[in-house]
Amino acid sequence: MEEGSQPEKEKFLQQSDGSKRPQFTDFEGKTSFGMSVFNLSNAIMGSGILGLSYAMSNTGIILFLILLTCIASLSCYSIHLLLRSAGVVGIRAYEQLGFRAFGQPGKILAGIIITLHNIGAMSSYIFIVKYELPLVIQAFLGQTSNSEGWYMNGNYLIIIVTVCIILPLALMKHLGYLGYTSGFSLSCMVFFLAAVSLWTVYTIPILAFAFVCHPEVLPIYTELSNPTKRRMQNIGNVSILGMFVMYFLTAIFGYLTFYDNTEAELLHTYSKVDLLDTLILCVRLAVLVAVTLTVPVVLFPIRRALLQLLFPGKPFHWLRHISIAVCLLFAVNLLVILVPNIRDIFGITGATTAPSLIFILPGLFYIRIIPTDEEPMNSRPKIQAACFATVGFLFMIMSLTFIILDWTNGDKRSLGGH
Repeated sequence: MEEGSQPEKEKFLQQSDGSKRPQFTDFEGKTSFGMSVFNLSNAIMGSGILGLSYAMSNTGIILFLILLTCIASLSCYSIHLLLRSAGVVGIRAYEQLGFRAFGQPGKILAGIIITLHNIGAMSSYIFIVKYELPLVIQAFLGQTSNSEGWYMNGNYLIIIVTVCIILPLALMKHLGYLGYTSGFSLSCMVFFLAAVSLWTVYTIPILAFAFVCHPEVLPIYTELSNPTKRRMQNIGNVSILGMFVMYFLTAIFGYLTFYDNTEAELLHTYSKVDLLDTLILCVRLAVLVAVTLTVPVVLFPIRRALLQLLFPGKPFHWLRHISIAVCLLFAVNLLVILVPNIRDIFGITGATTAPSLIFILPGLFYIRIIPTDEEPMNSRPKIQAACFATVGFLFMIMSLTFIILDWTNGDKRSLGGH
């Protein structure tokens, strides 16, 4: 389905099992299984990977592994709820699921949550570029102290990176086109993992935020070739499993290197070893490339949400497509330049939008959209979905409580960072 379009006539497609499912779009997806895995994995992976060693230092290896397994499993179940709801009504837009479940307020709420969450994620990526790119340039120049050149000013650098790299990729018409850059981004993070492996009560929000990919699930489903619920679920499972392995190995190798001296952002910990070390320089550069190429992927769902809210029923138009991308990137760059502390953004973002996207909305959508004659309210699937949404509310309250306590005590910890 083209961005912003809302078809008016329902159609039906024949399934392999002989049943029919509603289909609301004539758009034929052409993105392969592998490219879809790359895009979804890239959406999952983010700056949160830099905080996982710190999380392990707070919990220990065994508890960390248990928590990571639980969150990964819940994320897979959440994708199942989304795909099941989308399959019943033939809708592959998160905002339209909100409309089908709760009318216009549901559509607006879903759009706002997706927009806030992904703007937070984009900001975290660009924050990394702002603070890490000057250090990389400094190391390339062989300097041990900061110079006054413009090329060492993070604010100038993020503008250059945005205009030269992020914006052209964000202007692609379809998300599937970013499969190649997503694959390269993942390979950079694999290098980060390989380099890290050469050295040998605040953790839950970090882990939960690390597996958020739900705004990208339905857009990727739309562009998937031979789209079926099982095929898309397999893409979700493979992506989450791959990132689970990468997260755990990164966390354990970073933790075993520094133990209790591990900082909230792993790159800062390594920089204390030797700022000019060639391997650390390559690792920083790989992380910069990875997070830069992830920004366009998370921009797509924001633009789709804004088009659904502001221009419902309108066909694709390049002017809207480009204008929204430019405005979003301008706003995010402005935010990164003006806000001095990354943790002030992601504490609140991780505590509110992450549980909404992972737990609350998929559970509520499932309860409201699946017909009661097919699954009564007292059926096991709907009871599970209700419990799932309740866990999200409890998680939100717990995370917000942690943030308030931190602010009260004057101790700001990193509770998020997708």
